[in-house]
Amino acid sequence: MNEIVSVVIPTRNRPQLVQRAVKSALAQTLQQIEVIVVIDGIDELTYNTLTQINDERLKVIASPINQGSCAARDLGVSNALSDWIAFLDDDDEWMPQKLELQLAAAKASKYKYPIVSSCLIAQTSHGNLVYPRRVPGAEPLSEYLFVRNTLFQGEGLLQTSTLFTTKELLLKLPFSVCKNIHDDWEWLLRAITFESVGIEFVEQTLAIWHLEAGPSLSKNYNWRLSLSWLQTNRNLFTPRAYSSFVLAEVSARAALNRDWQAFILLLIEAVRFGKPKLRDICLCFGMWLLSPQIRSFLRNLLTKRQVLSPA
Repeated sequence: MNEIVSVVIPTRNRPQLVQRAVKSALAQTLQQIEVIVVIDGIDELTYNTLTQINDERLKVIASPINQGSCAARDLGVSNALSDWIAFLDDDDEWMPQKLELQLAAAKASKYKYPIVSSCLIAQTSHGNLVYPRRVPGAEPLSEYLFVRNTLFQGEGLLQTSTLFTTKELLLKLPFSVCKNIHDDWEWLLRAITFESVGIEFVEQTLAIWHLEAGPSLSKNYNWRLSLSWLQTNRNLFTPRAYSSFVLAEVSARAALNRDWQAFILLLIEAVRFGKPKLRDICLCFGMWLLSPQIRSFLRNLLTKRQVLSPA
């Protein structure tokens, strides 16, 4: 059988979650696939759990050392047999038609290197929501991802478990060029600068993003690390997107510590190197004045695109 799509799943020390992810990949309506699980470091329990799945399409690569999710994804890509690659995080799941619909969108694309994404169900302890609330348009990718019109996350989103693209692009731009901090965002922002790369979007909900799954290979970074990453990659942002990232993404992390000196520092950063609007500054105040719990409650109350179950 000639594999049409190669699925790459990095994992470490989460055997039951990755087993669920693998089963959702193997249950795709598109049957001509291979599912490559890269175990990032010595992890016998995960390896033994995966060997219980009796499907010749599953391939397990056990890396002898822990190098992080970026290196694990690159290792999976280098071992892939297909020209098309789809990523799946070990704590997420796919809907059965995910690969079939994205492959069709990729083949119909005008771009040589399409990056295909989709809507997903964000599953939290407070309920399930459909993200993103708006799809990519003509605006620069950095503005789509980071400029907010509301206080709530999920407006613009290209989440890793929805990404589908060519192996050729991933060999030209491996994930390991990123720094294991905001690596998914950085990869997207770098990729879109390449000639013949463009975003395609399938508006069906094709994945389940488990936001309450616990620690993963993708870490929660503190605000100083996020700010340092942003400053290093300033060239990948428009001025508006730069200020929005500072006032929303970085500020949200700093607000958890209630360090008002950080608030002033970040406001100066946004004004000096970006082009914030009054709305951005008001949203920043909201990050500081409202707790994450209150914001989560309001988001679930006010967001219209809610779903009752992942079915």
